[in-house]
Amino acid sequence: MTSDVAADYRVIADGFLARVRATPPEGWGAPSPCRGWSARDVVAHLVNGHRGILFLAGGPPPAPADGVGSGPMSGAPQVAPGADLAVAFGRARDDMLAMLADPDRRAIRMPFGPMGAVPVADAVAVIGSLEVLVHTWDLARATGGDEALDPAQVERTLRAATPHAAGLVATGAFDPPVPAPHGADAQTRLLCFAGRSPGGCGSVGGHDQG
Repeated sequence: MTSDVAADYRVIADGFLARVRATPPEGWGAPSPCRGWSARDVVAHLVNGHRGILFLAGGPPPAPADGVGSGPMSGAPQVAPGADLAVAFGRARDDMLAMLADPDRRAIRMPFGPMGAVPVADAVAVIGSLEVLVHTWDLARATGGDEALDPAQVERTLRAATPHAAGLVATGAFDPPVPAPHGADAQTRLLCFAGRSPGGCGSVGGHDQG
């Protein structure tokens, strides 16, 4: 990867965290574009998925913390009443940045995934970026928040993820891409790539794994 993975991840993760912090208390139960998941579930899924990646990169086994339970990486674990999801995701973000700053951990090869056995930093740069960007939109759409994603990160992630479309679908955790409208901007094309329907493309998306 030629980009600074940690810097790119920080921009994307901070964008997601901003939407978490902006979610009003009454918004957490709102349905999201992920079938069967609420806004709360979207955040719990990303927290849980981060823990799984960190474990594969030599970290401790995933365990409940900050009011967010633990489970399969593709799922959405239970959230305790009153849990502060901004604290939970903020901790996951900080742990990911610490891992990416460690040359040994970031070089550990993922044992599975749509890209094959690549270094964990490469997986974060592509699949992780796609995951967090799309779920940022999911959360914003569910809660009436800011749906505009970072344009540079959208362009970079779309270029990087497109060659892996078949691998993403083959996992069973990602919906197939759907055609984007003619002349669609990069954000719409990214969301259509992930099976979402931001307006004029495809049907409401399913769950992806992180």
